[in-house]
Amino acid sequence: MTITQGAHPAGDPPGGPHNHSGLHGRRRAHSPGNTGPGENRSGQDPRFAAMVMSGLVAVVLAIAVGTLPVPYVVESPGPTFNTLATEGGDPVISVSGRESYPADGRLDLTTVYVDGGPNGPVSILGAFSAWLDPNKAVYPEELIYPSKVTSEESQQESAAAMASSQENAVAAALNDLQIPFGQQLQAAGFSEGSPSEGKLVADDVFLSINGKEVTALSVIQAELAAGAGQEVTLVLERDGGPVTVAVTPVKNDAGNYVLGVLLKYRFTFPVDVTISLEHVGGPSAGLMFALGIVDTLTPGSLTGGKHVAGTGTISPEGQVGAIGGIGQKMIAARSNGATLFLAPAGNCDEVVGQVPDGLQVVRVETLDQARQAVEASASGTGTGNLPSCASN
Repeated sequence: MTITQGAHPAGDPPGGPHNHSGLHGRRRAHSPGNTGPGENRSGQDPRFAAMVMSGLVAVVLAIAVGTLPVPYVVESPGPTFNTLATEGGDPVISVSGRESYPADGRLDLTTVYVDGGPNGPVSILGAFSAWLDPNKAVYPEELIYPSKVTSEESQQESAAAMASSQENAVAAALNDLQIPFGQQLQAAGFSEGSPSEGKLVADDVFLSINGKEVTALSVIQAELAAGAGQEVTLVLERDGGPVTVAVTPVKNDAGNYVLGVLLKYRFTFPVDVTISLEHVGGPSAGLMFALGIVDTLTPGSLTGGKHVAGTGTISPEGQVGAIGGIGQKMIAARSNGATLFLAPAGNCDEVVGQVPDGLQVVRVETLDQARQAVEASASGTGTGNLPSCASN
C-alpha cells in the first residue's frame, strides 16, 4: 500500500481551496488578512487535516496489528518428487550389490510446506488469508510441534525421521521381495518415568524376551501383551557381551503394556541402497521410497507408465502409517498430474470429502496392498474394485 502525504493538488490557488457554504447559493469571500470559522491562516480546514492524520494512524495501526505473530501453523501443497527419476542430476534411488532395472512411469512422494512454529511466525493476516484459501490448512501450533521446540531441534528431528524412513523402506522392500537381511532392535532412549531407565542403556541390543528371540518389534509387543504387566526377562547385548535384566512393564495412555524404551533398528542389508533427496524431511515418504526400491529391483515397470502418487510412513514389516497434511498432499499430487493416490488407512477420515477432481484415492494398510494397487493400475484392467476411504 502506498500513501502519499503532504502536498495539496497543484491546481489549488495560493490561499487554499475555497469554502462553499451552499446557503442561498452565495459564495462567502474572506479578505486576505483574516480567517473564517474553521480555517487556519493557510486556508486549510483543520478538521480535514485531523481526518487525514486519523486515517493515517488507523492505516499504520492496521498494518502493525496485521503483522503480529499468532500461534498457528499453515500447511500448503509442496513439490512432488518422482522416486523413479533423477533429482539434481542423481537418481533418487540407486542400488548396488544386486542387479537393478530401469523403470518408467511415476511413483511420486508428496510434500507440504509448513509455516509457523519453529519455521518462523505466521502473522494474523497470513493466518486469515490461509483460512480463506481452500488449498491450505491452519492448525494451532501445539497440535503440530512440541512446546518451545527450536528451529534447530525441529530440523534435526525431521532429518532423523527421514533417515529412519529410508532404512525402513529398504527393509520393507526387501521383505516384500523375500530377500533376507539382518535386523536387530536397539535402545535409543527412554520415555519419562520409564521402568527400564537405570536397567538398560542407550545402544543396548535386544536379543530375547522371556526366552524368545527378538526378531522384530512385534515379538516384544506380543510378549508384553501376553504377560499383562508381569515382569519380563530381557537378554541384551552390551559392549560385545550378554546382559540379563528384569523389567516390570507399565501401561501407556493407549492402555498397552510398554517397557518405556525408545527403539531404533540396526540393519545389515545385502544391497547398498542410496536415496538422494535434499531439503525434504520427515517420515512420510517411506511408502513411496519402498515402492520405488521394489520397482528398481524387479524387471519391467511396476507402474506400466502410469502416474501414481502417495504418502505414508513404513515399518520394516511393511505396515503403512498415518501422516500429516494429507489434504495438501492430494492437491499437490493432482496438480502435478497424478491420477492414482495411495493414502494410509489411518488418514481416511481426513480424505473423505477432500479428494480433488480427477484423482482416485486408494486406501492401503501395507506395502503389499500398495504394490497390488499400482499393479492393478498398470494392468489396464481397471481400479474400480480397489479399496477406498469411502468404503472403509
